[in-house]
Amino acid sequence: MAEAKTSVTDINVSFKSSEVTEKSHPSSIRLHQVHLQSAQTTVFREREERERERELTAMAEETLASLRSLMASHCPPLDALVVPSEDYHQSEYVSARDKRREFVSGFNGSAGLALITANEALLWTDGRYFLQAEKQLSNEWKLMRVGEDPTVDIWMADNLASNAAIGVDPWCISVDTAQKWERAFAKKQQKLIQTATNLVDEVWTSRPPPETNPVVVQPLEFAGRSVEDKLKDLREELMQEKARAIVLTALDEVAWLYNVRGSDVDYSPVVHAYAIVTSAAAFFYVDKRKVSSEVSSYMEKNGIEVRDYGEVSSDAALLASNKLSYSNAAKENAHDISQNPNDLIWVDPGSCFALYSKLNLDKVFLHSSPLALAKALKNPVEIEGLKNAHIRDGAAVVQYLVWLDKQMQEIYGASGYFVDSEVNKNDKLRTGKLTEVSVSDKLEEFRASKEHFRGLSFPTISSVGPNGAVIHYSPEPETCAELDPNSMYLFDSGAQYVDGTTDITRTVHFGKPTSHEKACYTAVLKGHIGLGNARFPNGTTGHVLDVLARIPLWKDGLDYRHGTGHGIGSYLNVHEGPHQISFRPAARNVPLQPSMTVTDEPGYYEDGNFGIRLENVLVVKEAETKFNFGNKGYLSFEHITWAPYQTKLMDLSLLVPEEVEWLNKYHYRCREILAPFLDNSEMEWLKKATEPVLA
Repeated sequence: MAEAKTSVTDINVSFKSSEVTEKSHPSSIRLHQVHLQSAQTTVFREREERERERELTAMAEETLASLRSLMASHCPPLDALVVPSEDYHQSEYVSARDKRREFVSGFNGSAGLALITANEALLWTDGRYFLQAEKQLSNEWKLMRVGEDPTVDIWMADNLASNAAIGVDPWCISVDTAQKWERAFAKKQQKLIQTATNLVDEVWTSRPPPETNPVVVQPLEFAGRSVEDKLKDLREELMQEKARAIVLTALDEVAWLYNVRGSDVDYSPVVHAYAIVTSAAAFFYVDKRKVSSEVSSYMEKNGIEVRDYGEVSSDAALLASNKLSYSNAAKENAHDISQNPNDLIWVDPGSCFALYSKLNLDKVFLHSSPLALAKALKNPVEIEGLKNAHIRDGAAVVQYLVWLDKQMQEIYGASGYFVDSEVNKNDKLRTGKLTEVSVSDKLEEFRASKEHFRGLSFPTISSVGPNGAVIHYSPEPETCAELDPNSMYLFDSGAQYVDGTTDITRTVHFGKPTSHEKACYTAVLKGHIGLGNARFPNGTTGHVLDVLARIPLWKDGLDYRHGTGHGIGSYLNVHEGPHQISFRPAARNVPLQPSMTVTDEPGYYEDGNFGIRLENVLVVKEAETKFNFGNKGYLSFEHITWAPYQTKLMDLSLLVPEEVEWLNKYHYRCREILAPFLDNSEMEWLKKATEPVLA
């Protein structure tokens, strides 16, 4: 059946021909006006979306045509061009000028890879972004679903011709990715070509300029460990692995090692910089315009030589030939190189392929950076800071819920956070409007009022109804949905505070949730509680624990397409490794250890209807157990996130007594911990939200 098209004229005619007349009750007229305005808004939005689709298609055609022209004129000519999401440091979140994959494809999710051939344009992304990619990609692009479609290397090996030349900017891919592709290409003698320049940059005429934001020192009162101590530990690791130097490209590792922060990347307090640390010296490669005299003195005091950002390439080559020299000022603080007679250079497989290619490959120790684990094992000062940050953040979330509950009742006639009943459908003409963006802005206001706030830790996921099923949904002011009292509302958000990074998700309903929605919410909650209450022996990985969050969902044939937990930085990246809780094979690599942070965030997403996710940050700690089989020692989790779970959304008959007991204890702790940060009315709301429940 063809789609029926409605115009604004049709709506006006329908309104005029209705039974509403001048003699009708004024409230009836107002109600019809509201319906008319809503219908007109829908038509205008549909028209804008169609126009946007046409514009995107035209832009995609022009961009692809320009890139294909450059590919054809390249020496050698390129049969395919890979455009990764990552920047020159293999970052998850990148600055505006590094969003090359977004520029060429129109897809703005944080994970994805674009491949352009002479006749096709394909984009790979994972399950978090399937729905989002479907909406954002123009007709010029084909979506490739990770886990369902062939991986990009397999697709290229199978679909491109023998001896095909596949181009990529070597600064934008990691060593292990490049090596994996080269192995896949070998069977048909295909070649990975390192382009001398980034071809996307050549066609991106409106590319933003480089950031010149200042480098700032992270005070010891928040860092917890001095640069001197960190460098000492790192050099001991080098000795142990028979390496004389390490090349560091990950922005958070450089920031953590040197106790510096920046603002070059939205949501991540890092600075675009590299580091090389040898047995004798340490180097910091950065745009020198970002370095104040105070920071320069700080670096010199700690035996770190500041060099221009672009020098890292030539210095890597000098390092390989053992000709890397350092200044007289650095020599005064240098370590005795005779203590380390080794000749290997340590490179993380996830670091930049371009720098790796500058080294003598037979002298490279290719292994995970020792800083990844060192950074993940929080020191006592960092743990205390994270706990304090999460308390202030929890207060902001409660204040937001109090405000939102009141607004939903006043504007939409919702029954509210506590009452499980239908929306009050009175004929009062409502005043005001809440959208996914306007309410998330209000949440940011509450956070911004808290001590040590420096910004958000990622773009807030504020999603109503069907948008909640888009796992990493990102609302835009022009296209976001209006809040609906009859729909679920999911908000996943976090902040950067000088003493810690936060990440929390709650799902709520301000009307009358269906029994199905309650059952799904309760299954997610049961998985969340089950994982958070786990006890497990030392040496256990997140791959083993992931199933604990899924079992309640699996019982009803439900599941979710993302991992269950990731590490959290200490005023650094919101996603931090090397550990994780996930079904993915990488979760087997690093066991959970005391003082690590990890999130607990199971979910369920029903396409076209709603999404549910609940998330707390946990700290791994030693557990007290009655026995100690095998003398392994056992571990457990400590929750440091504090905000209520909506009891109205729970089917209490599905909870067992142990789960109810945990919920009531957690809610009691919420009241106790957050009380000093809330006023009387907010505290009354929280008391009601955390009243004990009975199974």
